[in-house]
Amino acid sequence: MALRTDQPSTVPLDRGITRARWVLCVGHAVDDLYQGAVPALIPYLALARHYDYAAAAGITLAATLLSSLAQPLFGMLTDRRPVPRLIPYGLALAGLGIGLSGLGESYLLTWLAVALSGLGVAAYHPEAARAARAASAGSHVAMSWFSVAGTLGFTAAPLLVPLVVESGGVAATPLLAVPALVMAVVTGYALPALRRPRAAGPPASAGAPAGPDQWRPFLRLSAVIMARSIIAFGISTFLVLFTQQRLSAGPHTGQAVLLTFFAAGVLGTLWGGRLAERHSRVRIMRVAYLATVPGLLVLLFAPRHWLLLGAAWTAVALNVPFSLHVTLGQDYLPNRIGTASGVTLGLAVSVGGLAAPLIGTLADRTTLQAALTTLLLCSAAAVLLTIGLHDPTARDGRATSGG
Repeated sequence: MALRTDQPSTVPLDRGITRARWVLCVGHAVDDLYQGAVPALIPYLALARHYDYAAAAGITLAATLLSSLAQPLFGMLTDRRPVPRLIPYGLALAGLGIGLSGLGESYLLTWLAVALSGLGVAAYHPEAARAARAASAGSHVAMSWFSVAGTLGFTAAPLLVPLVVESGGVAATPLLAVPALVMAVVTGYALPALRRPRAAGPPASAGAPAGPDQWRPFLRLSAVIMARSIIAFGISTFLVLFTQQRLSAGPHTGQAVLLTFFAAGVLGTLWGGRLAERHSRVRIMRVAYLATVPGLLVLLFAPRHWLLLGAAWTAVALNVPFSLHVTLGQDYLPNRIGTASGVTLGLAVSVGGLAAPLIGTLADRTTLQAALTTLLLCSAAAVLLTIGLHDPTARDGRATSGG
């Protein structure tokens, strides 16, 4: 019988498991810090080493594409034989790669260092998501905190990197590895708590319903995540520029709107976890993606003084389903938790980064407003793709669309 996760878990967690849960959250923030560090570092590397646009894009590709493709492979590997040590090892590699990126003048060595960091990120996510689900004991709120932590880490990178590089130059990048190395040690000590038997309640794999893997809904869910990723990357990439054009304002105004977009996204993710304790995750996803349509319309076409509201509205709607994607994917593939985590956290999400240049090309040929209007098609696609999905842990037990 499937374990129901639509209700908050009543299983008491010992202090070690509770501590491990928060260590995983902090570790996720630190790990995703190194994903955000790559775009933050590129302007400094380009200035110091005279990279052209193609060379700079190659550095980004080393981190994002390689990491995203490797995550499902690590997931499949750990489905055969769980390797919890990949969590601290992945953290350490993610930090060491970025730390080495500023040393020496060779483009190849820099590229390999950033690729090493990407591999560390890829190694970290599948096992960390599995461990976070175990530590959450079926709590969607706990999983939403895990997802939010990654967002916070990514957002913190543009603050930390200039602090280090502007004071010591690109040769100071080894200092950026310190948070990863510290958290790798802390995580290594905390992980054994997740492997100890509990006095009561479900085993460490709690949260995923028993039964056969359901590949068809999982692939449909992956398509939903891709649509969401295109919207999120499209807005975050061009929001500052769009704000400057729309408001005839300077870059600081654009950065303030972008910060609002990220902050509202954090609130949306936490709200999604709360909602999932009471309602079908599929229904929440469908309503959230429907809500992105008016949010985008306000952002793109409403009078200028409504732009900030449109950005916040869209961010909340986009991020309410964020942590639910991971848990739902794990529930569709209960026998391949690592694969599900690798795809939902890596491969499917990376599509947005690949689509952003296409949006930019369209903006060059038309206008930025017209290019961003195409994101409405992605919202519609996300809504339509949820039709026919079911929530395996819906309260009424039905395997029907919308729960």
